Amino acid sequence: MRPKRHLIRQAFLPLALLAALLGGGAQATADDGPYGAGQDTGRGEGAAPRQSQDGVPGPGDNPAPGLVSGDPADLVGGDPRASGAKIFTGDAFDTCLAPSLATMRAWHAGSPFGAVGVYFGGRARACPNQPRLNSAWVTETDRMGWKLLPVYVGSQSPCVGAERKRRFAMSEDRPAEQGAEEGRDAVARAKALGMAAHSALYLDMEAYDNSDARCAVTTLAFIQGWNRAVQKAGYLPGFYCSADSGIEHMEGARKAGRRDLPQVLWFARWRVSPSVDAEKALDKLAWQPHRRIHQYDGNVQRTYGGHRLNIDRNVMDAPVAVVG
Repeated sequence: MRPKRHLIRQAFLPLALLAALLGGGAQATADDGPYGAGQDTGRGEGAAPRQSQDGVPGPGDNPAPGLVSGDPADLVGGDPRASGAKIFTGDAFDTCLAPSLATMRAWHAGSPFGAVGVYFGGRARACPNQPRLNSAWVTETDRMGWKLLPVYVGSQSPCVGAERKRRFAMSEDRPAEQGAEEGRDAVARAKALGMAAHSALYLDMEAYDNSDARCAVTTLAFIQGWNRAVQKAGYLPGFYCSADSGIEHMEGARKAGRRDLPQVLWFARWRVSPSVDAEKALDKLAWQPHRRIHQYDGNVQRTYGGHRLNIDRNVMDAPVAVVG
């Protein structure tokens, strides 16, 4: 996971061209454009101790989260626990390879972290071979008290910034269908690892030029297809990206009334104070409560109990995997 600001913002495509992009000769409407079939655009050592929140939501909590209407004022929100999710609030880290169980024990005893991101699938993973990551590893780390954040690094945006990810670009002809196929793969892999329904699964989309309207249309269609497949299977679709790229894109889509958006946002903005509530790309009330993760630092080395890892650091108030 690497946050990068997109480059120079470009002018939107003409409506006539966008109409062609969105399907044949259909007439463009005021909703077409980057937000149409889509547009666009850590916690430190002194942080509060980790804590989990697995209680039952109180009266008045929204039992059907994650949907928006055509009204841009609608917010993606509601307590995810109402539909079976488990929430963790506190410090989390992610690292390319799943650590050894000995490292996980040492870090659980001596580190500030209570949750760990694991790269469990997707063709664009930087570490495609995960020799330790199996159902036994998941079960044992859960028994230690860890909460897991399953990360799926699937096909990437056609305008992804990282050159190493461009060979994994999604189809521009059938992005929604490809997204759905990869969403089903994510669910199958999560089940094989012992991650049950109501688990959050996080789609990792590396930073892309969300000001490129044609690319944004394709990218959002893929994300929506992935979300629909994951949600249909009873899992919770989350989304990781740079705050100034995909997160800004999702907020624009929300304001435009688009459906099938991610139900949890994991935003990367480094060199700022860790906070799930202060992200400037998001409305303060959107994706609330318990629907945000902030990656505030990355590619740093930390040692606890004699075990050293290269990690990204996060603060979160969001759903995790349901193990068992």
